[in-house]
Amino acid sequence: ARYSLAGKAEKPATIARLLPIRDCDEDRVWNQLAVQLNLERVLRPNVLAIVRYAFTEMLNNAIDHSQAERCSIRFTVTSGFVSFDIRDAGIGLFHSIATKHSLPDEETALVELLKGKTTTMPEAHAGEGIFFTSRIGDAFTVRSHRIQMEWKRAKHDVFVSQQRHLAGTAIHFTVHRSARHKLEEVFGEFAPAEYDFQFQKTRVFVKLLRHDYVSRSEAKRLLANLEKFREISLDFRDVRSVGQGFADEVFRVFASRHPGIMIHPEHASPPVLAMIKHVRPVTPSTTPSQ
Repeated sequence: ARYSLAGKAEKPATIARLLPIRDCDEDRVWNQLAVQLNLERVLRPNVLAIVRYAFTEMLNNAIDHSQAERCSIRFTVTSGFVSFDIRDAGIGLFHSIATKHSLPDEETALVELLKGKTTTMPEAHAGEGIFFTSRIGDAFTVRSHRIQMEWKRAKHDVFVSQQRHLAGTAIHFTVHRSARHKLEEVFGEFAPAEYDFQFQKTRVFVKLLRHDYVSRSEAKRLLANLEKFREISLDFRDVRSVGQGFADEVFRVFASRHPGIMIHPEHASPPVLAMIKHVRPVTPSTTPSQ
C-alpha cells in the first residue's frame, strides 16, 4: 500500500492498494482507510456516512460478484471532495447480470440494474447497492466491457456511452466535502415511511433503451420486473416519441394488471404526453410532469 496524509494545508491525501479478493472484508478495509486518513475528523458526518456506504457496497460487489482474484482500490481526499476508484479484472458487471438473468445483451442488463432489486445473488443481496450508490454521490461512473454509465447529481440524470473494451469492472465515486444531503434522505425518497421504509419506489430513465418507442414488445422490456415496486417514475427526458402500442401497454395494460402500482410519467415532451393522454386519462395521482 502507498498513502500520503493530509496536513494542515489540506493537501490531497491518497491511499492506493491491491487487495486479494479471497478473505477480503470491506468493513475491515474501510476501517483501515478511516484511521489512516482520519476521516472522522476531516469529513462532515453526513459525508462520512455517504462515503462509507458507497465504498463498502462497491467493494463488496467486487468481492462477491466479480470472480476476480484481486482488485485495486484508490481513495482520495482533497480540500474539495472525496473520491474512490475500485477496479477488478473479473467477468464484468453487466455481463454477470445478463448471464444470470438470461438477458439479450449487456445494455439491457444496465437498464435492469438501474431499476433496482436486480442481483445475481438474491439469497445474499437485495439488489440495492448500485441503485442507491449512484444517487448518493455527486458523480458515479461504472465502466465494464464497452459500456460506461455516468450518474451526475447536479443534472439528476444518467448518461451512457460506448467505450473501448475494458476487461472486468471499474467504479468511480465522488462526493463534495461541502455536500449537505444525507444518506437517509436519499433512502427516504425511494424507501419512504409510507412503505415501511422498504425499497418500493424507483425511477427508470426510459432513454437508456432507445429514444423512440413504438411496439408493445419494447414496452414489455421496459416494464420487466417493475411489478416488484409500488410506485414507478418513468423519466421520458430525451425520448422523442412513443407509439400507440407502446403507450397502451404501459399506461393501460400494465396499469390494469397491477392496479396497486402507481406510474408517474416525468419530463414528457408534448408528443409523448399527448400519446399518454390518448391511451389513459390523467388522474391526480399520475399527473405527468414536464
